[in-house]
Amino acid sequence: MASLALAACGLLVASSASADTTETQRARFRQAYAVAQQGGDAWRAQAAGLESYVLFPYLEAAALEHDLRTLDRAHVDAYLARYPGLIPAGDLRRDFLGELARRKDWVTFSAMYQPGLGDALSCFALQAKLSRNEPLVFETDLADLWKKASLPNACDPVIAAAHDQGLLTTDRLWSRIQVAADAGKGGTVASLAPWLPPEDAEAAKRIGQALNDPASALRDANTWPDTPRHRQAVTLALQRMARKQSTLADSAWSTLGPRFKLSEQQKDAIENTLALFHATDFDESALDRLASLAPGAQSDATREWRVRVALARQDWSAALAALDALGESQKDDGEWRYFRAFVLEKLGRQSDAKALYRSVAQEATYFGFLAADRSDTSYAICPARMATDETREAALLSDPGLNRAFELYAVGLQKFARREWTAALAGRDADTQRLAADLAFRNGWYDRAVFGLSSGDALRLYEQRFPLARQDGVVEQANQAGIEAPWAYAIIRAESAWMSDARSGADARGLMQLLPGTAALVAKRNGLAWAGGDSLYEPTTNIELGTRYLAQMAARYNGAPWLASAAYNAGPNKVDQWVEARGTLDPDVFVATIPYKETREYVARVMAFAVIYDWRLNGNALPIATRMTRIGSTYALPGPGAVRKPVSCPAPAAVKPTPPTAPAVMESPPATASSAPTPQEPQR
Repeated sequence: MASLALAACGLLVASSASADTTETQRARFRQAYAVAQQGGDAWRAQAAGLESYVLFPYLEAAALEHDLRTLDRAHVDAYLARYPGLIPAGDLRRDFLGELARRKDWVTFSAMYQPGLGDALSCFALQAKLSRNEPLVFETDLADLWKKASLPNACDPVIAAAHDQGLLTTDRLWSRIQVAADAGKGGTVASLAPWLPPEDAEAAKRIGQALNDPASALRDANTWPDTPRHRQAVTLALQRMARKQSTLADSAWSTLGPRFKLSEQQKDAIENTLALFHATDFDESALDRLASLAPGAQSDATREWRVRVALARQDWSAALAALDALGESQKDDGEWRYFRAFVLEKLGRQSDAKALYRSVAQEATYFGFLAADRSDTSYAICPARMATDETREAALLSDPGLNRAFELYAVGLQKFARREWTAALAGRDADTQRLAADLAFRNGWYDRAVFGLSSGDALRLYEQRFPLARQDGVVEQANQAGIEAPWAYAIIRAESAWMSDARSGADARGLMQLLPGTAALVAKRNGLAWAGGDSLYEPTTNIELGTRYLAQMAARYNGAPWLASAAYNAGPNKVDQWVEARGTLDPDVFVATIPYKETREYVARVMAFAVIYDWRLNGNALPIATRMTRIGSTYALPGPGAVRKPVSCPAPAAVKPTPPTAPAVMESPPATASSAPTPQEPQR
């Protein structure tokens, strides 16, 4: 967050510069950068005296990028010569090459092109080669591209030319069709099919149809010949249909199964998918299907869902049998150790259950906290501290790339800052990377600490991994919204990892990942100011609106933070469906039966994070079970006399390392790359 950035800013510039001078440079840079983004040379007057400032090269790059359509090579070459190796220089080269391709200036393009700039530019380079009437050579020009399931539009003319030159043999076409089919890219299959010989083209079209329109493929399959390629198409269509409508896939399977001589592997793949999606639909037949799967049709997913369905049915004997059938590595997972204890308790094996609960309770995870409540033990949180090393810190801060990264963060150019950070630390040892992450934390750049301290012993650096960031008013806004501050902190931490400029593929923005449309409605409902979608990148605005939306979700579910968290992630309509179907289950069992893997893990992550933030704010924590009220009961906010759980660190021999993949410590991917269900925007 730029508003919090770099309290120790004097360390990040030349030692002779004062903090006041640095702040003045930053202010002038912001002004000049705003002008540079409009193009032309007017920025130069604004930037007079900034020539020695570490971010000065970004100013000219911004102006050149704006003027790309009218730019000539001389200006670009001059910039590249002045700033070789800098990130904005690499961006300018890549973008100018794209502009040269648009102009069809293949002579200049070829003179400036460098390999390794992405598939689009690789294909533009091949277009340049074709413009010189040079033939393509498959092994050197196309072999690497041919392994990709999909390619940018720039490659279309190249692939067409390769076909015209006779390079796309039947074997080569089928090899890429198979790659595309494995990746589910029906469009690629359909585009290549017409170039096959007639007898092969029909089979390829049906593979594409199976991927793009499985319902029509299954209707047509009764007339297909029983050939290996058509068997592949049938298998794909059945698997695709199972994901959408498992009962229709069942009907088609009963008709088509006897008609095609599918391999055992294909039959297993179909049975696996059918059983799995009957399970996620909680069909009556689901448990029997999962239990009766042939060994070759089983997978980790089907074995886990066998447990989930048995839990949903509250069939404890079947649940224990399903837990016994898990793979050995699955049995070691905290989730399944917890539920083994849970099931043993239900079956009356109290001493076995208590011993297993106490074992799981040694872990600072969602299931560890649940187990601690079940066994009436304290929460096992063992904080660690980073050792200081002033010499190494000074060396890190003198690194030009890291210096640029910190300064870019300070002036609000966070995407560039993260890129400079990644480049500066590439190939560095783990200790150096952790030291850099701690420096980032101490200077308010929290997301670098969260992502940089996400494995091994660094998981115990709770101060850095769960920053309080009171400067953004989380506590105050949560109190005004009528929700708990630890829960609000947990949502922020799970949604964006404190990346204030985060933006998802569904356009959810900022710390709490709000959609602009949702934020506008929340603002109107609460009488708050609304300045448009970009205002969600301002932390205070985002938190003000996000806490109100959380309160709205909580009110919908009698105040229950865990159900409101599920709704925040998957959408309230979907959660309402789950509640209607399985609303009598214990909350921990209900979470385990959420059909969306992302939402299951999200709820677990948020609930665990709320415990940790509660501890950080108060020195101890409400029991996780307190926040996980039964569906239909009312959750009351904790008062001054609320009973809280003690937190202690078990003896070293008892401390088990937290699995890096456990939901309680799993780090979210950057929201800019998220494809998971988005807040207020459910997907399956």
